[in-house]
Amino acid sequence: MADTPHTGKPLRADARRNRERVLAAAEEVFAEGGPAASTEEVARRAGVAIGTVFRHFPTKEELVQAVFAQRVRQLVDEAETLSTADDAGAAFFAFFVRLTELSIAKHAFADVLAGAGIDVGAIGRTHPQETSHLRAAVSTLLTRAQRAGAVREDVRTPEVLTVMIGIARAAEQTPSDSQVLARVLDIVFDGLRPAR
Repeated sequence: MADTPHTGKPLRADARRNRERVLAAAEEVFAEGGPAASTEEVARRAGVAIGTVFRHFPTKEELVQAVFAQRVRQLVDEAETLSTADDAGAAFFAFFVRLTELSIAKHAFADVLAGAGIDVGAIGRTHPQETSHLRAAVSTLLTRAQRAGAVREDVRTPEVLTVMIGIARAAEQTPSDSQVLARVLDIVFDGLRPAR
């Protein structure tokens, strides 16, 4: 059962559903208008009173951070699902592609956060479990792909994460040119594969 971040007590089922509806609505609203979008619109789309939003997320910054953390959790879930795939190399590269697609769909969310004065680095400090799980999930994908001979042995998780961030930034900057992004991915993937 989910805990509320302020009391540490388990949420009642109805409160948990409301929290999930608020997060889902905030995801949509912030994707469309960035973190500057109104919490009133979040409440309207969630079908709850504005007081319900603030009961779960006392400040707008906490709501934005929770949306960002939720996105990281979604990536972790996808990476963990891919880590059981039969073709470890294909799974590793599929995660890169998925990250690129997500970056395009989310409209440069990290940049928008920074532009709104929200410290993206602080999200890692306030939600260390999510970032730690993402690192571990990527590391698992990498290790499996290396054992399968699909990725160079000298590549480590910090380099992979740096390249993934670079790919995500490139996707955010050129969302309308899918051919360029596909070629960029091909070049990066060639660099990660073992030399022939």
